[in-house]
Amino acid sequence: MPHYYGDRIVLREYRQEDFECIRGWVNDPEITANLSDIFIFPHTASNTEAYMNFINSKKGLEKTNFIIANKDTQEYIGQIDLIEVDWRSRFAVLGIVIGTKGNRGKGYGSEAIKVMQHIVFNVLNLNRLELEVHDYNKRAIRCYEKCGFKEEGRLKEKFFHNGEYTDYLIMSILKSDYDEMNK
Repeated sequence: MPHYYGDRIVLREYRQEDFECIRGWVNDPEITANLSDIFIFPHTASNTEAYMNFINSKKGLEKTNFIIANKDTQEYIGQIDLIEVDWRSRFAVLGIVIGTKGNRGKGYGSEAIKVMQHIVFNVLNLNRLELEVHDYNKRAIRCYEKCGFKEEGRLKEKFFHNGEYTDYLIMSILKSDYDEMNK
C-alpha cells in the first residue's frame, strides 16, 4: 500500500502497534458518540483484533482504510476510510476519527481529509466525496467546511442521542469544487 503524505501526517497501512491506540477509543463514549451505532455496545479486544485482521486482509481496490499517523514518528493519530466506493458512479463515502484525545483540535483531521481528497480526485479519478455528520458535531462540521464540503441535505431526526432525536447532515465535495479550491 502506498503512503500518502501531508505536511505533518502520513496516511499509511494498519499495523499491529496501532492496536492499543484503537483500543483506547473504541469504548470511549466521548469519541463514539459522534460515530455510527456499531459503537453502542462495548467492543472487546477480540472485536478490535478481528476488525484489524479484516482491514489487513483487503487487497487492491478494496484497500481503502488508512491510519492517520505522525509523519516523523509514524505514531497513530486516527483513522480515515473510504467506507464505500461506487466505481460506476464515481463517488466515495468518507469516514474519519481522531482517536487520540491529545491530537484533537490541532488540524490533523483537516490535513488528513485534504490528503484523502487528493487520493479520491487525482489518484482514483472519482467525481464526488460525501459524508454524513451529526448536526450536534459542530467541530467536525467546521472541519468539513474548511475542506470544501457543502451541506446538501438533512435527514431529520435520524439519530437518537442523549435522550433526543438529532439530524444527520449530508455533505459533499465534487471534483470541480476541489479543482477550483486548489487552483
